[in-house]
Amino acid sequence: MALLRAIEKGYTDFKESYGAKVNNEGGNPMRILIVEDEKRLNDALSQIMREQKYAVDAVYDGEDGYQYAVTGDYDAVILDVMLPKRNGFDVVRALRREKIATPVLMLTARDELDSKINGLDCGADDYMTKPFAPEELTARIRALTRRQGEVFLEEMAYEDVVLELGNSDLRCGFKRIRLSYKEFEVMKILLASPGTIVPKEQLIVKVWGAESDAADNNVEAYISFLRKKLFYLGSRVTIQAIRKLGYKLGTE
Repeated sequence: MALLRAIEKGYTDFKESYGAKVNNEGGNPMRILIVEDEKRLNDALSQIMREQKYAVDAVYDGEDGYQYAVTGDYDAVILDVMLPKRNGFDVVRALRREKIATPVLMLTARDELDSKINGLDCGADDYMTKPFAPEELTARIRALTRRQGEVFLEEMAYEDVVLELGNSDLRCGFKRIRLSYKEFEVMKILLASPGTIVPKEQLIVKVWGAESDAADNNVEAYISFLRKKLFYLGSRVTIQAIRKLGYKLGTE
């Protein structure tokens, strides 16, 4: 209880001093997964993140934490070490085995050096000991999400089509066409895993946002726009609809 009171007091001071700062200004909010079994602490962490304009999902045991995080839909994960069903070390180790590179910030009430080293060796990106100042937590999350975006590609390609990330142009040979914002985002997701089925639900969350009213017909409309542009370019690349599953890139 003393630990929770310390964090809640820190949050009150933090809110009065800093207020709410918007992350990812102008775009969809970044998504944070919080995995913490102590409900009041989970609620406090969720409130801190929402005040900073993050979209938050919260779960209360390690198994649920793994099932949510392995989707790869989050910009960062705040993960407690001591969890029911599956501890935090095992969760982050399993995520890295599945090639999930989402930044993970681990939380623990233990300050032992061995525990921190174990967490980092398992694949965590950062480590904080409870109690902590909310402003330090939010600063570390900003640093992790910034670090995740430090490697910039200039273009993405599949077969004869190239997406230029700097100007949103899609090109094939000497022909090119400018994509709208949502066309660009959809194409970028498809190009990130060519040949892999991308569910409509994933496209909705990543392009329109988890809280939006977008539905399957919105996705279908933008897939149609992209197909017409691929046809205009004369590309061999097609966007294939896999019934009841989603879409993937292929060739004629």
